[in-house]
Amino acid sequence: MTRHFLTDLDLSPEELDRVLSLAEHVKAQPYKVKALAGPQTAAVIFDKTSTRTRFSFASGIAHLGGQPIIVNPGEAQLGHKESIADTARVLDRQVSLIIWRTYAQAGLEEMAQHSRVPVINALSDDYHPCQLLADLLTIREHKGRLAGLKLAYLGDAANNMANSYLLAGVNAGMDVRIAGPEGYLPQEHIITAGEDRAAETGGKVTVTTDPAKALAGADVVATDTWISMGQEDEKPQRMKLFGDYQVNAQSLEVAAEDAVVLHCLPAYRGMEITAEVLDGPRSVIWDEAENRLHAQKALMAWLLVESGLADEATVAAVKAGERR
Repeated sequence: MTRHFLTDLDLSPEELDRVLSLAEHVKAQPYKVKALAGPQTAAVIFDKTSTRTRFSFASGIAHLGGQPIIVNPGEAQLGHKESIADTARVLDRQVSLIIWRTYAQAGLEEMAQHSRVPVINALSDDYHPCQLLADLLTIREHKGRLAGLKLAYLGDAANNMANSYLLAGVNAGMDVRIAGPEGYLPQEHIITAGEDRAAETGGKVTVTTDPAKALAGADVVATDTWISMGQEDEKPQRMKLFGDYQVNAQSLEVAAEDAVVLHCLPAYRGMEITAEVLDGPRSVIWDEAENRLHAQKALMAWLLVESGLADEATVAAVKAGERR
């Protein structure tokens, strides 16, 4: 059965641990796993602009021995001249992976439904699961574990990053606190899904409008831009609305003394996070950005193995890396 990665819960807790262990392995030995040797090709489709996603996937595919085919906005007939289903049926005969940064989650689900090769969500309006693999890898590097840690997310808590922090965090057994103003909190189905997975892992979900409640004793503090693509006209309103949720020196005083700070970037110094914090000693943001490369390499190799699309050498290398 072909395995896809469309949401943070597409990996079981045990599978998440295996992928993160493999990511540590490929980070230590960048060219050891050649899952795309040939070179095989991978389609990397962008409906939205990108920096970290573009470079990390293109570099990662090359590291795995493959060749990325980058498709920029407007360069393909996908979704307007040709259906998603028909596009999937064409691409899966020519590429080994389909990586898509898009708007509607439903499009990714339709692509996966009709594709015989793994489909990876490189960002949608609802989730950013590849970013969370990098974030969890970064936390593991700096804290030595994930289960039982307290993770606070502040800001726009109705966006894709808040959704993914909630789901990925509890999938790893973390105590996740999501804080944002009324009307900008996760939807009920996200909270329910998180609570259900938390019941399996020992994690915990708290959704609140009180930033201090989320920050209390937090081991990890995360935020994201207050103004995502397409929301530029709302900037004055959002600046006022989210002001109390800024990650700054004062808010970090409520967190644990050794708390680390995450931001998926791009960051706007003086808005959701101050320059003092972003560039300060608690920031692990640049490690987090680098780890997109390693986490996604591990994910791509793992999906190919689990889908029965890898050769024996790749299977052996991936299985060895999972046991790291």
